[in-house]
Amino acid sequence: MAVRIRLTRMGSKKKPVYRIVASDSRRPRDGQYIELVGTYNPATEDVKVNEEVAMKWLGQGALPTDTVKNLLSKQGIMKKFAESKTEKKENK
Repeated sequence: MAVRIRLTRMGSKKKPVYRIVASDSRRPRDGQYIELVGTYNPATEDVKVNEEVAMKWLGQGALPTDTVKNLLSKQGIMKKFAESKTEKKENK
């Protein structure tokens, strides 16, 4: 199963709010997802991410979409994930 971390659209017409979710890549954009990772409101630029859940899915090989990767980078999660990968390599 190919897992992607991506946005799913919520909110009303012309006022989108997005959930950041871990989902099977074969599922539709707004379809069933595996786990909720966070939320993103583009109107207020408000991003809330559960760091532990995001790190768990990245560690299990889930690929973030370009937009989610940018959002996670702004939160500093991608940097922490890269550092944890280098630490694991050094420990081996």
